[in-house]
Amino acid sequence: MANVASASLVYWLARRYGREFFKGPTGRRLLTPPVLAHIEAQYQRHGTYGIFVSRLLPVWRAVVPPFAGIAGLSAPRALIPLALASALWYGLLTVLVATLGTNLDAVVAVLGHVNWVLGATAVGVLIFLAVWIVRRLKR
Repeated sequence: MANVASASLVYWLARRYGREFFKGPTGRRLLTPPVLAHIEAQYQRHGTYGIFVSRLLPVWRAVVPPFAGIAGLSAPRALIPLALASALWYGLLTVLVATLGTNLDAVVAVLGHVNWVLGATAVGVLIFLAVWIVRRLKR
């Protein structure tokens, strides 16, 4: 609920003040008018399902609500897929954490093997780099 509420607040603030901000000198340096027009066109084209899919991607989750507001999408078109994607995201995250928590011994064993493999890989990379540097210095 807190995630959807904060994303909704960001959406409303961006819808109210976002366009004006990007018309100013600082905003134009951050996003040029052609880039902003392209973003708005993509939100109009892919609005509902684009918001849903983007909210499931960790890197893009944070930028979806403000640009939906700047693009002028209506509240239902922006906030319903946002809420559904957030529910799915946090539901899956909760199931994952609960599953990992109930199988902690297996998780620790797997992480022990992963750490060993990563350590061996790091040693191999260091040896490769040392040999490469020595050969470059001899030339």
